[in-house]
Amino acid sequence: MSYVDGFVLAVPKANLDAYKKMAQTGGTVWKEHGALAYVECIGDDVPYGEVTSFPRAVQAKDDEVVVFSWVVYESRQSRDAVMAKVMADPRMDAYQSAMPFDAKRMIFGGFQPFMEL
Repeated sequence: MSYVDGFVLAVPKANLDAYKKMAQTGGTVWKEHGALAYVECIGDDVPYGEVTSFPRAVQAKDDEVVVFSWVVYESRQSRDAVMAKVMADPRMDAYQSAMPFDAKRMIFGGFQPFMEL
């Protein structure tokens, strides 16, 4: 069964074009190194919840949009190998010091699917 990395982050609306450029590069790099799928989504219906929500999770400000992304791999072992190659790829260096969002507020994790339909 596959393995999935998930990400939720807040991107300033003024930085959306820069984020999309970074995501395009990232998606290309991930896919070239073996990811099966790479998806980036901009929040369209993500209400601010009373207790918890996507905007609360990343402390989204009024001038930011929530982005939800995921990468699919063949397995956890494949993910670990792909991730090592991605982190070593020089195309990713430009974004390490100049991210178009506050990476400290990004949440992420690896997930083992228990059902695929």
